[in-house]
This record gives sequence, structure tokens and C-alpha cells, in this order.
Amino acid sequence: MNNKPSVLIVEDETQTSSLIAEALRENGYRPLLAENGRAAMSMISSHCPDVVLLNLGLPDMDGLDVLRFLRKWSAGIPVLIISGRSAERDKVRALDTGADDYIVKPFGCAELVARIRTAMRHSIKMESGRDVVQGTLTVGGVTVDFNRRCVLVAGENRRLTQNEFKIVSLLATHSGQVLSYSYIIGQIWGRFAADNRQILRVNVANIRRKMERDPAHPRIILTKAGVGYQMGNPPPDASARISGCGRA
Repeated sequence: MNNKPSVLIVEDETQTSSLIAEALRENGYRPLLAENGRAAMSMISSHCPDVVLLNLGLPDMDGLDVLRFLRKWSAGIPVLIISGRSAERDKVRALDTGADDYIVKPFGCAELVARIRTAMRHSIKMESGRDVVQGTLTVGGVTVDFNRRCVLVAGENRRLTQNEFKIVSLLATHSGQVLSYSYIIGQIWGRFAADNRQILRVNVANIRRKMERDPAHPRIILTKAGVGYQMGNPPPDASARISGCGRA
């Protein structure tokens, strides 16, 4: 099972996308490829990448249209523009539309990878408008190590993707509470993200495959049908609280 952070490369130049993909693999990332805007929008919805590298000059549409689509769906996924357009007005338009960074071709792969790391760090710190939690937190037999950004089950490291780790961390820090689907989506993908519960369900299913002894009968992350997810039992003198609960 591949637990590396995924990076969607939206680029119609095959040579460029191949070079970037190879550099990403060498640095511990999992590249995903889309050669046009329509393919990119489909992969964003189905794969929920950790980072998007986006060329503006796509064969079927302007890359900014892809960026607008992504920002309607998620405010949290870092987007780095990779473009041959070097005019200041192009950079300003892209950044104002929601890009996190703008890199002009040609560029060095080492610099690109460094900017990806920086963008991912920033996206983590933006979560809920707070700095990253420090130390460890144990819920049942699960330990979340915020410093090392890993999750241990019975002392064994279960390698999670960035979004999977964020979901487990969120549930663990609200142990005993039922978090609504909408609340989790907003916290992980941004408060302007579409209420796409299928993406959340896919991520939780992947987490259960990695963490649960029997994923079909989970004991770590529980589903409250029609409401959301819960990690850990509520206090014995209180019923389960529900956070961020609207109509789910």
C-alpha cells in the first residue's frame, strides 16, 4: 500500500511531467499525472491529492479555470503554478485566484521539491488557524505523535498520508465526541470546501485498512450513521457530544 504524499502534475508537455514525476519519486512523493484540465478536475475529485502542480497553458482550457474549480472544492490543498508565463500580471492573477506559489519555467527540480515541502508545511499550520499541536496524544491503543507526524497502534507505526494523519489527529483531539461529516471536511480541506462526503469516506476506509484489526468491524474510528465519526468512548457520565453538527 502506497502511503506517500500524492502530487498531481497538471502538465501537457510529456517530457516536463516525466522529469518532475521522477524527481518527486526520488524525494518520497507519489506523482499523479493529468495532461489537460478536464483530466485534472476529475483526478482532483477522485484522488484528493496532497499538492497540485498546475501549468496554466493547457490544451483544453486555461489553467486558472482548473484553479477556480479546485478552490470551490477545497481551500486547503496547496497549488503551485508551473508556467512559462513570466509577466507580473500573470503571477498576480494566479496568486489572487488562489495559487500558493508561482514558479517560472525553466526551473530546477531541487527548488521545486523544496517549494512543495514549504507549501505542505504552510497548509498544515493553516489548519483551524492554529499552530501544529505538539507532543503526543493517546486514545485507547492509538498514539498520535504530532512532532513526528505519525500514528502508532499498539506501538507499531501505521504510515498514513497527510490527509489521513490530519483526520486521525482531529478525531483524537476530540476524543469521545462525534464530529459531523461537514465539520471534518471543513477542518481538513478548508471551510469553503464542497461537502463531498465520498472523499471523506474513502479516506476513512483507507485509515481503517491501515489501523483496524478488522476493517469491516472497526473499533478505533466509529461511524455514527447519518452524523459523522467518533474516536474514543464518551465519558461514562455523559452521552456522546456532537461537534459541528448540522443536518448530516
